[in-house]
Amino acid sequence: MRSIVAMLAIISLFPVCSTVQAELPVDVPSRHLASILQPFVDNHTLAGAVILVASPDKILDIEAVGYADITAKKPMQTDCLFWIASQSKPITATALMMLVDEGKVNVDDPVEKYLPEFAGQMVVVEQDKDHVLLQKPLHPITVKNVLSHTSGLPFKSLIEEPTLDLFPLALRVRSYAMMPLDFEPDTKYKYANAGINTVGRIIEVVSGMPYEKFLDERIFRPLEMKDTTFWPNAQQIERLAKSYKPSTDKKSLEETPVVQLKYPLGDHSRQPMPAGGLFSTAKDLSIFYRMLAKGGTFAGRRYLSEKSLKQMTSTQTGNLPNQYGFGFNTRKANFGHGGSYGTYSNYDPQHQLITIYLVQQAAWANAEGKKLNVVFQQAATQMFGEPPANENALIGP
Repeated sequence: MRSIVAMLAIISLFPVCSTVQAELPVDVPSRHLASILQPFVDNHTLAGAVILVASPDKILDIEAVGYADITAKKPMQTDCLFWIASQSKPITATALMMLVDEGKVNVDDPVEKYLPEFAGQMVVVEQDKDHVLLQKPLHPITVKNVLSHTSGLPFKSLIEEPTLDLFPLALRVRSYAMMPLDFEPDTKYKYANAGINTVGRIIEVVSGMPYEKFLDERIFRPLEMKDTTFWPNAQQIERLAKSYKPSTDKKSLEETPVVQLKYPLGDHSRQPMPAGGLFSTAKDLSIFYRMLAKGGTFAGRRYLSEKSLKQMTSTQTGNLPNQYGFGFNTRKANFGHGGSYGTYSNYDPQHQLITIYLVQQAAWANAEGKKLNVVFQQAATQMFGEPPANENALIGP
């Protein structure tokens, strides 16, 4: 297999992918970004992908490569739907910060102010196979703690089996409150779906409406994110990219379900997951990131204050080794988030570039597969880091 470095070096030599959807105007040449992924489709490392590059003002490029369904030989299309998993976290954090802007939530407040079931929660100070020693934490967990994975809450509770979407949000969050914290709040970073799900429940209690309805009314409909949902409908299921994992011999790919979710995916008895339940498309995610990149505004409407946006997208984990804001990974000025089946989105303010990488890979056959997102981001920066000479090469909003 060619090395990742070699792929970058010869990016311009690959032919245009035959599976790129013909969305570009006929007089606009393809920028060939998807070509760096084609060899990995050919050698069965990757089933397919949709990649998008945008500025705060416009989509600059959107391409598809490979297959949405290998068995049916169904080409990946740029409007394919993906389970974005933990990319749901930034959207949940954005919803919470809207309530902060309205003066209804303070991130320094203890969670128990909004969810009384958390009052009296204990922390583990000593544990072995024979006993557990608990004590009262130095301070109760705060809204900031659950937004930044510094609360000490576990990843999930015992009732979230075999899938994460079985029980109503209120019940799941109550189960977290009944469990002791793994460590003193603020002393460690531990990635926890439980924390972001708790944020979703705070949104419900403070707003007086179901979490999913709040997202729909305050974010998805105003931004016209028409394909972002917890429950893909029949038409969206037709556009859903299938999920894959390596075969036993690692020489091919085999279809696999999303093991964290109950099927059928369109069944509304499945419960919304603030930490990782959303499905979306590259275009929808680009709208969300463009709103953030434009300082919390989009199409003349303000969604977030600049103060809340800055707090969300800057590191809130202090001197801890993991750099995380509120629902976002933060690195220098960049912010973004990934999902467990390989998706990733990022905004780079220095280059004014949004990069969105959508795949559905439950696992990779080799280490290079895990690096493809980074290769794409680096290539996108090289190609689009400067304003294009031909302004007609911009795709519309």
